[in-house]
Amino acid sequence: MRRQGALGWLVHDMSHRGVTAWVTSVALVAFYLILYFGGTFDQQGRLDAWARSLFGWLPDSYEPTRWTLYGALYSIAMVGGGAFMLWKYRHNRYQVVRTLVVMAIQVSFGFSVPILLKVFGQPEYYFSYFWPLKFEYFYPSTIVSQPLPFVVYSFVGSLLLVPVMTLLYGKRWYCSWVCGCGGLANTFGEPWRHLSQKSHSAWRFEKYSIHLTLLLALMVTAAWHLGHLSETQARAACNLPELWGARPEAACLDQLPTSTFAGWYYRSAFHPLMEFARQYYGIIVLSVLSGVVGTGLYPLGGTRLWCRYFCPMAALLGLIQKLGRFRIRVKRDMCISCGMCTEYCEMGIDVRAYAQANRSFTRASCVGCGMCAEVCPRGVLRLENVSRRDAAELSMSSFLDESWKG
Repeated sequence: MRRQGALGWLVHDMSHRGVTAWVTSVALVAFYLILYFGGTFDQQGRLDAWARSLFGWLPDSYEPTRWTLYGALYSIAMVGGGAFMLWKYRHNRYQVVRTLVVMAIQVSFGFSVPILLKVFGQPEYYFSYFWPLKFEYFYPSTIVSQPLPFVVYSFVGSLLLVPVMTLLYGKRWYCSWVCGCGGLANTFGEPWRHLSQKSHSAWRFEKYSIHLTLLLALMVTAAWHLGHLSETQARAACNLPELWGARPEAACLDQLPTSTFAGWYYRSAFHPLMEFARQYYGIIVLSVLSGVVGTGLYPLGGTRLWCRYFCPMAALLGLIQKLGRFRIRVKRDMCISCGMCTEYCEMGIDVRAYAQANRSFTRASCVGCGMCAEVCPRGVLRLENVSRRDAAELSMSSFLDESWKG
């Protein structure tokens, strides 16, 4: 039922796919389309001009762009939504601390620190993002151009910190406490978290789409390294200067023997496939799926569309999480099947099914937001890290009741 009064109607309409929700979604999608692709028809660069007018007080060593303006708006949305979260869940210490941490990381590492680095003559760098989410940090050109401490941090963070932390604490340490995408979903997107699809078909799509995106991220990273290796060989064979991006001419490539890696690479069917992935991955995945779809459709499809279906980082963390210590513990014989846990799961997990079966579980898609435990009226659910799993969790019964999904 709709609440009485104009404000109550607006709240219900906005959070339950009403007219205002559709209008909001259209506005968000339009904003992201202009942000990512507006340069094709906005020759005057209005967004860049607004950014320069708003951040003109910064030193001349930093030139504000539309991305500066976007970062500011993003941070404002997270702080505003975070204030609402802090008030709404002020009784829950886990939610309060988690919200404060993710807000602080966005304002500092997600917005202020990259600007300060450029102000002091250093390259822009985001310490809160790792490969494969920030896949360009593994590019050969990035490795040779970034300061050594940044390169070391990228590799140690991506290859050591990320898997170790996920094994110990589950993917929640990143997806719900650090990542700006998850932070926006759990602050600004809070009114729409219950809209996530809970159907079996949605889970099947999720299973294939998110791992396909991870595979594409691996392909793109490999494409850049293979391309760099082949270009280096071709430049040497054609006596070209060793400049980044100085692609050899076609006439030079035709002279390369197929016995060399460069000759094989440029003549194989593998080359155009890798070039396509390298050229369009950023546009399709990071622009359209992350921004236009992932955030623009909050009011219609829920807040974790990007995280659930397409984020390569979430896919990688989910695979590691299945091997780690994190789980959601279910207290036996206490579930009353109210369904609140399932309704408010932003990742579309049917938590009630596990609670009804008295089975603690670990799902690769779970981001550990803790909202299922918060809304449960009987305290049936608990987020925890365990060094040993119950025998039932590791037995064949887990396959029979499909708790391995995700």
